[in-house]
Amino acid sequence: RLREQGLVEMLVQGRHRYYRLTNAQVAQALEALLLLTQHSAAPFKPNTPSALRQARTCYDHCAGEVAVKLHDALLKAGWLNEQGKDYVISERGVESLNALGIDVDAVRQQRRRLAYACLDWSERAPHIGGALGAALLELMLTRGWVSRHLDSRALKLTAKGVGGMAKVFGV
Repeated sequence: RLREQGLVEMLVQGRHRYYRLTNAQVAQALEALLLLTQHSAAPFKPNTPSALRQARTCYDHCAGEVAVKLHDALLKAGWLNEQGKDYVISERGVESLNALGIDVDAVRQQRRRLAYACLDWSERAPHIGGALGAALLELMLTRGWVSRHLDSRALKLTAKGVGGMAKVFGV
């Protein structure tokens, strides 16, 4: 019923289905209703193990706190722009990514989606999926910013990675 009334929308990601409020007006209306109950909503607290929550792989790209911060930083810096359900790389983004060693032309030529918002289940916020997401993970591995855990999807953010991510992306 909520979907029929346009209050929530469903996002399909693989075999999973996620629901989110349609817009800020719906969120404000729900917050106003919560005031009537005199109960404050408990903030979201993930119960994911910290190693997986900080950084992990999601298929062939990076997920977790680090990836969500990277996603937000690339949008804020204007390297990516939303275009429907996908992202396009801006001219500034092309120049910056090429300078980092990511061959944007090669990434664009792959037979898959270039970049899209992949919902992060531990953070309940998007990270970057697609060919660009895979290229960013490869960059982070090559530069030694993250390292893989054996027999796990967990990635370890290294001291070098903390400095590199802060310097390059401001996260």
